[in-house]
Amino acid sequence: MNDTAAVPAPDPKAALGTSAAPREISVGDIFIEFLLIGATSFGGGVVAYLRNGLVSKRRWINDKEFVEFLAISQTLPGLNATNMAILVGDELRGALGAIAAVVGICLPGALLMYAVGMAYHVHGDRPMVTAALKGVAAAAVGLILATTWQLGRKSLAHTYDVIFIAITVLGVNYLHQSVPRVLIAVGLIAILWYHPRKSDKEGAAR
Repeated sequence: MNDTAAVPAPDPKAALGTSAAPREISVGDIFIEFLLIGATSFGGGVVAYLRNGLVSKRRWINDKEFVEFLAISQTLPGLNATNMAILVGDELRGALGAIAAVVGICLPGALLMYAVGMAYHVHGDRPMVTAALKGVAAAAVGLILATTWQLGRKSLAHTYDVIFIAITVLGVNYLHQSVPRVLIAVGLIAILWYHPRKSDKEGAAR
C-alpha cells in the first residue's frame, strides 16, 4: 500500500495568477465609481463618461448591455444619467446598488451646480464666461459624437439598423414628433422585423 498522498493537479488559473471567481462588486465600489463619474463628467457628455467608467475601465458591463440600458433610459422619464445609474446599480447589486449609484452620480453635480449658480448670478454676463460656455458646449457635442461612433461600430450589425436610425432622425428632427413616441414606434417596427420567423426557427431546429 502506498502511503504517499496524492498530489493535486496544478490549477491553471492559479498558475496564471488569476482567481477562480471574479471579485464581488460592493455597494461602496458602485458609489465611488458613480461619484467619480458625476464629479468629472464635464461638458454634458455624461454618456461618454459612463461608458468609459463602466465598460472600458471597470468592465462591469459590456457594450451590448450599455446600449440596452441607454435605450431603456431614453424611453423613460427623467435624466439619462440617473436612469442609467439606477439600471446599472440594480444590475450589479440590486436595490442598494441602485441607491448608491444614483446618489453617487447626483451628489457632485448638485453641490457644484449650487456653487456655480451663485457665481453665474454675479458674473454670468461677462464676455469671458460666455465664451467659455460656448467652448464647453462644443466639446460636449464632440464627446457625444465620439461615444456614438464607438458604440455604433459594435452595435450596428446590419444595414437595417442604419435605416432605423434614419427613421428616428427623420421623425424627431423633420416630423417634429416627441422622442418617446418615435422610440416606441421604431421599437415596435424593430420587434416585428427582427422577430424570428417560423422558417428560421424550423431551420435552427434542424
